[in-house]
Amino acid sequence: MPSTEPGAVRGRLRRAPAAYHGAVATPTADPRARPIAVYDSGVGGLTVLHELLVQLPHEDFVYLADAARLPYGMRTQAELQRFALECGEELLARRAKLLVVACNTATSAALPALRERMAQTTLGIDVLGVVQPGAVQAVAASTNGRVGLMATPATVASGAYAEAIALADPFVELTSVACPDLATIIEGGFPFDERVVETVREYVAPLREAGVDTVILGCTHYPLIAPMLQRMLGRGVRIVTSCTPVAHQV
Repeated sequence: MPSTEPGAVRGRLRRAPAAYHGAVATPTADPRARPIAVYDSGVGGLTVLHELLVQLPHEDFVYLADAARLPYGMRTQAELQRFALECGEELLARRAKLLVVACNTATSAALPALRERMAQTTLGIDVLGVVQPGAVQAVAASTNGRVGLMATPATVASGAYAEAIALADPFVELTSVACPDLATIIEGGFPFDERVVETVREYVAPLREAGVDTVILGCTHYPLIAPMLQRMLGRGVRIVTSCTPVAHQV
């Protein structure tokens, strides 16, 4: 994990006030030297931040985890939009030059609202989400045209992945599985007991039955248990996350 010492600079994080569970880079007038902001409901967005640090080692980053309001997965669209806009304002105040919404639920519910708000600012911040990159990668990876999705109930209900996949290839069949408590379980940390393993196995079962050859991990927490998911899905199933393709877009 990158250093969080106050003096850390390029490619590292700086400590934010505890209420924001984030890390802050010192404000600067030079637009090129301003930090890239990464926002998630908890620790899941760190999987995206990791890829950003690998791809962009000379950039500064500020990470905001809205852990006080975790989990996002059972929230309404109105709540999610409010949360995202509030977090966006906090990151705007820290003079971010780009906002990466490293949360599938927030992306599916609030990306248009966030982009509209950030476009109105004097800084003119661009906003990237994680749904479309993951959907495009999954369509490209599938050979039998059957793709699975594991995501929070709010993400599944939004239809964001179904829409993104249909735009990429209307002939791909999507099987979606809502996983109400999986992000919360992962946020609680390791080790996992047999009850957790059985819960994950139940979520995977519909995807095995559907014969999917590619599965999108539609929550940035889920890559943290990718080895467990791979064992349950089988070696012939490719697991897709948005982490790398989002980093390539930055």
